[in-house]
Amino acid sequence: MSIAFIVFVAVFVVTFCIRMPIAIGMMAACVFYFMIEPGPATTIEMVTTQFVSQLHVKFVMIAIPLFIFAARVMNEGGVTDLIFNWALTLVGRFKGGMGHVNVVASLIFSGMSGAATADAAGLGLMEIRAMQKRGYDDGFACAITAASATIGPIFPPSIPMILYATLSGASVGSLFLGGIVPGVLLALFLMAYVVYIAHRRNYPKETVKITVVQWVLMTLKALPALITPVILLTGIYGGVFTPTEGGAIAAVWAVFVGMVIYRNMGLRRLWVVLVESAEMTAIVAVKIGAAFAFSFIISYEQVSQHLTALLLDFSSSKLMLLLLVNLAFLALGMIIDTMVLLIVFVPLVIPMANAFGIDLVHFGVVLILNMMIGLSTPPVGGLLFITSAVSGVPLHKIIKEIIPIVGVMIVVLVLVTFIPELVLFIPSMSAN
Repeated sequence: MSIAFIVFVAVFVVTFCIRMPIAIGMMAACVFYFMIEPGPATTIEMVTTQFVSQLHVKFVMIAIPLFIFAARVMNEGGVTDLIFNWALTLVGRFKGGMGHVNVVASLIFSGMSGAATADAAGLGLMEIRAMQKRGYDDGFACAITAASATIGPIFPPSIPMILYATLSGASVGSLFLGGIVPGVLLALFLMAYVVYIAHRRNYPKETVKITVVQWVLMTLKALPALITPVILLTGIYGGVFTPTEGGAIAAVWAVFVGMVIYRNMGLRRLWVVLVESAEMTAIVAVKIGAAFAFSFIISYEQVSQHLTALLLDFSSSKLMLLLLVNLAFLALGMIIDTMVLLIVFVPLVIPMANAFGIDLVHFGVVLILNMMIGLSTPPVGGLLFITSAVSGVPLHKIIKEIIPIVGVMIVVLVLVTFIPELVLFIPSMSAN
């Protein structure tokens, strides 16, 4: 291990401890490394090269800002209200109805956003306020909102899956299809927990007075939003368009739905959404660029080779490796941004998965599920802070309620980890 690498690690740890934005901390660590380490491959210019060039060669990553834009348009175009009300007619009549609506609405919205934070920030406040009005505890309303938001990057389309595909070489279409069963499974387990809590605390059913004709009309009205994931999956896996083109189609479709079909968004609001999407894309690009430079150093120092050799000696089986990776990514997901975690750490574990013959589609879904659970896990889970910020509910109330929900999510993780067919069934069926 070189002096430069020791300094690199030390600088990153210090910047993390003083709560510097993680992308800035990573760039600072990279700059110090390139300044100290001799050799033509590690000049200071490599910071810029690794930061910028990788963003240009990963064509599929263009889909990320497009999906960010599509999700924002759907939020502003009144689609979230429509989804919420349609989910209310579907599952509101059951015990703990608003809790079920929360989960089902998130499952539907995940088919358009591909991001947990978009779900929590978009539908989140509406879901929390509706639950509070019906007498649900503040902490529980926020906790189930945070947990249901994790479905977003698991159920297709998924921004983290796009990024994982660029790093691993796995098929984006297969990853999207592989996320369907785990996403639905997670929703069902969360709804089962809602039933349990609703009976213990006597949370109410919702009175839904609607005729069959009215429900059909509401469904038809919601259909342009509901078919978005169907269009994307059919087109991508059918070879009609690439994932990047799918992102563009999702963006155009979202604008058409918001401005022409529902007419809830004008040109002025569209401009605001474009600016907000550009700002969010810039934030993501800084994180990804910094992570590429960081990942280059990890690769240059052959950390992945040493780690692979160590784990191959320590791990006696595929199941042992999956268990160790689960524990690592679950813990890392609590404290490190998902984008950064994917770019920096996924290249370290892909060789291990290949060494043990683990399917990369299954491996990717497991990793992303781990990271999403980490986003809801106290004390640092990012979704807890988002739901607290949008609702004004103190964080300690949310943490108290989220702990048993995290346990439920881990049960789903265990099933998905040790029963690969839950992920691979649909991709393999489509391949045939």
